[in-house]
Amino acid sequence: MDDNFAIQLFEGKKVRFVWDEEKEKYYFAVVDIVQVLTESADYQTARKYWKVLKGRLLKEGNETVTNCYQLKLPAADGKKRLTDVADLEQIFRLIQSIPSKKAEPVKKWLAEVGAQRIDQMIDPELTFQMAVEDYRRQGYSDRWINERMRSIEMRKELTDEWHRSGIHEPRDFAILTNVLTKAWSGMTTGEYKRHKGLTKENLRDNMTNVELALNTLAEVATTEIARQRQTKGMKESRDAAHAGGQIAKNTRDDLERQLGRTVISSERASDYIKPIESQEADALPIPDEEK
Repeated sequence: MDDNFAIQLFEGKKVRFVWDEEKEKYYFAVVDIVQVLTESADYQTARKYWKVLKGRLLKEGNETVTNCYQLKLPAADGKKRLTDVADLEQIFRLIQSIPSKKAEPVKKWLAEVGAQRIDQMIDPELTFQMAVEDYRRQGYSDRWINERMRSIEMRKELTDEWHRSGIHEPRDFAILTNVLTKAWSGMTTGEYKRHKGLTKENLRDNMTNVELALNTLAEVATTEIARQRQTKGMKESRDAAHAGGQIAKNTRDDLERQLGRTVISSERASDYIKPIESQEADALPIPDEEK
């Protein structure tokens, strides 16, 4: 379920949730919903409120609380901690136990979140469209967004190929990604993030157009090499990842010779995206064939 973890904002407050593919259900962090409903100024206040409420509901034999369980979700410090979660039905019942003027707006918002997922399952293209709009709201250019969308699709093909090769553990995916990234950029993903001054931010979301294109080339090349070789296991997959990364490195070297400078940038997205308020004047729609 880790891959299906997400965060959405409700009136400026973060609400963490996870989609369970097997059960086809959303599970929301209860304390996040409590913080919204109680309009608590900080997370700790909401946590204390939930602790007291949870104790009272348990004494009453409330099934909603009894059936809640815990998942490891990222906390504010970036570490994953066990957090009480509840599905949509349980959350709706819980809302009834908390007097709040936010109750109806939250119910409507939760229903919309659930409806979005159903729509995405029927038409997966909607997931991409939503991602495009999210990137636009953050101020990314349409050119960058197009490249990012392609990179997401290519990454998915690569991970599918790694799955075919017998790679399933997150740690092994990270190792192979490091091999590929270091081959073309000269840095592991961790080193690359430090080069850009990143901590918890997504590296690809902070790459320039050129960096993103080279990274995508490395992943596409790795996918094709792995298919051709019919790789199996970590050793063969590592060799393919290094070969794919080397192809992108050769392209990088050729480009840098022409430019007379490195294309590996220390810039982060916040250094080059336009302020949100300046986007409306020159935002260009994505052509229909690229949506």
